[in-house]
Amino acid sequence: MSGHGAPKTEPIDATGLRVVIIAASWHDVIMDGLIAGAERVLDASGASWRLERVPGSFELPVAAKVALDAGADAVVALGVIIRGGTPHFDFVSSAATDGLTRVALDTGKPVGFGVLTLDDEQQGLDRAGLPGSTEDKGAEAADAALRTALLLRRLRPRG
Repeated sequence: MSGHGAPKTEPIDATGLRVVIIAASWHDVIMDGLIAGAERVLDASGASWRLERVPGSFELPVAAKVALDAGADAVVALGVIIRGGTPHFDFVSSAATDGLTRVALDTGKPVGFGVLTLDDEQQGLDRAGLPGSTEDKGAEAADAALRTALLLRRLRPRG
């Protein structure tokens, strides 16, 4: 299982951080689990947040860029891409991954990466934080975004 070796983390205080969850609209059951995990972590941290939906994972980077440019301290990007019988999976997976990386680097703000690239639906159900799931990738993506936003605040010079 891919979650083997994940770090143990303590709850954090992210009061004052503004976070936007950008979530794709495909694969409702898996997405609902990912969103619930992210919301749970954000609520526990004290960060303020809102949820915005995009049509699919391809649209995540542009929405993330606008949210960060508009003042969000971090974005949690959530999506589900399931391999099919055409190269479409490869193109969308690459575009979402490369685009979200570029957004983080261009804005200097964190993007929690919660885009699942899967061979089949069961892999997503196993990672969605649902009852019976072995992992909670939505929670992990939110936690990573918060921790990175707090780290960047400490690293930046005060002025």
